[in-house]
Amino acid sequence: MILPIVAYGAPVLRKVAQDITPEYPGLEKLIADMWETMYASSGVGLAAPQINRDIRLFVVDSAQIFENQEEDEKGEYPDEPGVKKVFINAHVMATDGKDWPYNEGCLSIPKIREDVMRAEKVTLTYQDENWKEYTETFNGITARVILHEYDHIEGKLFIDYLKPLKRKMLQGKLNDISKGKVRVDYKMTFAK
Repeated sequence: MILPIVAYGAPVLRKVAQDITPEYPGLEKLIADMWETMYASSGVGLAAPQINRDIRLFVVDSAQIFENQEEDEKGEYPDEPGVKKVFINAHVMATDGKDWPYNEGCLSIPKIREDVMRAEKVTLTYQDENWKEYTETFNGITARVILHEYDHIEGKLFIDYLKPLKRKMLQGKLNDISKGKVRVDYKMTFAK
């Protein structure tokens, strides 16, 4: 089932999400719905707060980025061909490497894209959908997508990385998003 994506301004996007246990009700269906929602809205990642759940769960499919690359972009990033993974109870252990810019967007903040500086690598602990535990390091585009989704479960948004003047310039657009004055081709819910 395709779920509505929560728009900028909703309190759930600013909450630190809670760890869950294998007994979390309907988890398997929720994960399947998150994949379906992410693909239906042309995303490469989706975090539970974006569907109004304050739990530490996100899905990432960075492989799509590489599948859709132009021929001259191939081999540009060290994490090619990307990953498709579920992250439950993720906690970042370390970031490493140089910070590098990349133009990011967010399904909860439609029609706004900005360059954001993020570390080259991230090491995190997490569990997959079968509750197998991992401590794993990711790099390149995959690390960026993971860090973006991880921010969601920490109550942060990519716009928090922008300089104050840039944020101020975007405030009108952000206000319009929070009031539902934006058209998107996927289901959204707006703060009241």
